[in-house]
Amino acid sequence: MLLSRISRVARRSSSLGFFNAFLSHPHPTHHTLLSNISTPKVLDCREAYSWSFPAFYGVRHQIHHQSSSIIEEQQDPFSLVADELLILAEKLRSMVVAEVPKLASAAEYFFKMGVEGKRFRPTVLLLMATALNVHVHDPPPNKLGNTLSTELRTRQQRIAEITEMIHVASLLHDDVLDDADTRRGIGSLNFVMGNKLAVLAGDFLLSRACVSLASLKNTEVVSLLAKVVEHLVTGETMQMTTTSEQRCSMEYYMEKTYYKTASLISNSCKAIALLAGQTAEVATLASDYGKNLGLAFQLIDDVLDFTGTSASLGKGSLSDIRHGIITAPILFAMEEFPQLRAVVDRGFGNPADVDIALEYLGKSRGIQRTRELAMKHANLASSAIDSLPESDDEDVRKSRRALVDLTEIVITRNK
Repeated sequence: MLLSRISRVARRSSSLGFFNAFLSHPHPTHHTLLSNISTPKVLDCREAYSWSFPAFYGVRHQIHHQSSSIIEEQQDPFSLVADELLILAEKLRSMVVAEVPKLASAAEYFFKMGVEGKRFRPTVLLLMATALNVHVHDPPPNKLGNTLSTELRTRQQRIAEITEMIHVASLLHDDVLDDADTRRGIGSLNFVMGNKLAVLAGDFLLSRACVSLASLKNTEVVSLLAKVVEHLVTGETMQMTTTSEQRCSMEYYMEKTYYKTASLISNSCKAIALLAGQTAEVATLASDYGKNLGLAFQLIDDVLDFTGTSASLGKGSLSDIRHGIITAPILFAMEEFPQLRAVVDRGFGNPADVDIALEYLGKSRGIQRTRELAMKHANLASSAIDSLPESDDEDVRKSRRALVDLTEIVITRNK
């Protein structure tokens, strides 16, 4: 039996699991998917957009599983690893304990219950571990701390913990650099405790991640995740020090986006494969999945910065353009309206220039083309999973299906 090719087409019109909350319209076919996006409306030069998101919510993956006559019911990917995510959250809280009370409070700020986020990256990594034929058995009753059944799974879970610490550390540092005042719907750490403590808290999380990484005693994995930290710094520096030409270059923007966002999940997925003793080819496929998923995620983030609200995003909308950061929607708009380049070159220090840019964006296909590019990378991520060695194992198949479903969640999310 074969794990056959994955294609992006419209799926049957029955409601599917975790998308019920998002879907209230008939599912369009793939022929009308992009044509159903309405023209944005910009009122008084502000962001009063009316993008037709249901068209994108109708995106579906038709997956022919190993029996062509059986289509498995779609599951919430997060539910497949929910028990492990609870353990991981508790472990993270214990790992960021510090002797100095102020530092402890700062380090655990985004690991506290209620503000820890969706744990998207750990979910991807735990699913990837199972997708590469690594299992977790049912935990014994009342023994939450002993649920990891093998040493290998424990080591792979540690990669998920390390990845989340590196991610949160990067958020703390980014908020200082961006002078942000909100994050995940609450006051950012730098806003609440000051820049100095926020920087030190980020450094502390990185140091804890390094200690945990060293305990794996795998030089190739250590090198991979050390490279991630280098990439985070490189990407942030690229963003801060751009020339006029670089700011208007899509190639430069995508390279920076890989360093700042996609490298972490790409190299972490590869680390999961390496710890499992997988071949170089499989490790590359895991890396490709993470890379393209990360790029798709950031492209949709760039769209939401223009179309979302502060409440839905957990941070201020239009935050990038107000900080003079040029992202894909504006880059695509510039291709249609070259006169926008002069506005971009002025740096958006004047709020009136933000209004002008939004007006051009509203008349362009910038948002639509950014979504199309995100869909392209989501498809590449799905293809990487489809190319993994065949397996008849039910858990492996479920996890691979969930990884593909995550690409759909990424490109249809509204926050």
